[in-house]
This record gives sequence, C-alpha cells and structure tokens, in this order.
Amino acid sequence: MKTAVLYGPRDLRLEEHPLDTTRLEAHQVHVDTCITAFKIGTDRGNFEGAEPVPGAPDYPRWVGDSNLGIVRAVGSAVTRFRAGDRVVSRRPHQSEYLARDDELLVHVPDEVTDEDAVFAHLYTLSAHCYRKAFFTPGENVAVVGLGVLGIGAVALGPLFGARVVGIGNSPVRQEMARRMGAHACLASNDPELTSRLHVFTDGVGIDLVILTANPWPAWRTAMDIVRENGRVAVVALPGRGEAPLDFNPVAMEWFYNKGIALIAVSRSGGYLFPTPEPRFDGQRACRHTLSLMADGLLEPKRAITHRLPYQRMGEAYEMALRRDKNMLNVVFSWRE
Repeated sequence: MKTAVLYGPRDLRLEEHPLDTTRLEAHQVHVDTCITAFKIGTDRGNFEGAEPVPGAPDYPRWVGDSNLGIVRAVGSAVTRFRAGDRVVSRRPHQSEYLARDDELLVHVPDEVTDEDAVFAHLYTLSAHCYRKAFFTPGENVAVVGLGVLGIGAVALGPLFGARVVGIGNSPVRQEMARRMGAHACLASNDPELTSRLHVFTDGVGIDLVILTANPWPAWRTAMDIVRENGRVAVVALPGRGEAPLDFNPVAMEWFYNKGIALIAVSRSGGYLFPTPEPRFDGQRACRHTLSLMADGLLEPKRAITHRLPYQRMGEAYEMALRRDKNMLNVVFSWRE
C-alpha cells in the first residue's frame, strides 16, 4: 500500500506499507483507491506547521480525507457492499485500505462520476453549514471565503432555496463562484461592500454568513456584514496560521449589539423533529449530497483546476502554501 505521510512542516513523503488483503475479517471491506481530493485549507495548515487542531494527530500523520475507490473484496458478514461497488470515504491519500463495513463508507450511484463523487464528504460539510444554522429557504446567504468548502456552500445554496453572494479576495475565485451558481460575487475589500449588499438583499440584509476562511480579516467581514439578529456559521479555523490579533473578534458593536448568533459547524446539529436515529448522520447526509449529483444538480468537477498523479502530490501542497488562488478543486489519481 502506498500512502502519504507528513513528518513535519513541508516534509511530505510517499511511503510503502504492507497491507494483508488475503484474509479479510467477517466485517472488513477491501477498497482500491481511484482518486482522492485535496482539502486545501486544513491540509495546508498541517503542511506549513500551523498550530495543531485540538484532537488531531501529531506528526508523523496521515493527510487527506476524501477518498473514492472500488470495492475489491468483502468479508463473509458484509451485506452492504459487494465487489465492484464504488464507495466514498473519509480515508486519507492512500492507494488502498481495509475498512469495517459500519464505518463512513457510502455507495456511489452509477450516474455520478468519480470526479464529482470524491468531493461528496467535503460538500456534505458545506451542506452542514446550512443545516446547523437552521437555514430557511428564501434567506440571503453570504459565503465569505471561496475555497473548496466555500464553493461547495455557494453551489448548494440555490438548491436549498438561498439567495447567495460569494465574497472573496480573488477575481479568479469570484468567477468560479459565479460558474457554480452564486447570484452575485463581491470583493471582500470593496469599499462599497455594505451598500452593494444592501442592494442585493433589497434592504433586508444578510441573514446567514457562512465563514470558510481562517484569516481574521475574513472574520471581521463576516461579523460586519451580517444583519442584526443574523447568524454566522463558522466552518473555518479562525486565526490558524495567522499573526496575533489587532482587534477584538467579538467586539460589542458586532457581536453583542447586533445580537449575532455564532455557530461552530462541527459535530451534529439540532433537529426539530427527532427520529430514533440521527436524521442527518454522516451516511444519510452524504447520500443526499450524492443524490444531488446523480440528478445533475451538483457538479464539483466544474471547479477542478488541477488533476495530478499521486506522485506529484507535493506540487499541490507547495501551491497551497503559496496561497495560489488559481488552484481550487484538486484531485490526485492513484491509477498506475
């Protein structure tokens, strides 16, 4: 098995590790990876040596969490999968793996291409920004930060009934957001940002901001543009890898005086009509994302800018380190 291992800042290595696939346990599934996707923001922080995320593994550590592969064999007690099925998982950048059939493996419908499906878990996280913030169809949503998760939130918004404006600091990313369904795109440093948003929302204001960018200026923008009693759903890691603050991130004029609700898009969200099992657990939420792809409504591959063999993975990490705005969705092929 080939796998990518990060030993420290900018020390990414491709290694060979043994993997015995000859004797599967009853509930094991053997998956052969086809492609993996690059989660730019989080993995860039790990690559550059930013402060660790609480609970995350230390160096040396695996990298990546979006894997699409083909089931090669299953154990005697496995009923959900069979050889030949395509599955998406949260597994790292690796050529193959053994998994239990009760972990987060999701079957990919025949209608969905590999390059769309590999982003299913990432776009499910983008969808969770709406669910956890109790989004209501018809609301005005601003997505601040137009990386992989931000573009996912932009693309999903109109499907959920949102009026979406993308806000970023790159004309390239803004144009990509338009292609993926944004009703409007604005520059984060536009001196007329507030007045333009007033026009966009017909004076109502931004009901929900989805913050996907780590830098503190992005936080400041989110807190500034949300309306009174609005919500800011934070799917970023605010301040990670950034210089010390020169302002109070929960200043009274933004947070208390406006009555803002800050929502961390982590863990499960609330639900008004409980079911015996979580209604939108990882499996069900991911299947819903894949169903949108199967219906032709959601196409992450339209935002792919780079397709690289796994041997050139390091090039993508170096581009991310340089904050190259021309790079967005990136996939690594593991087919020899």
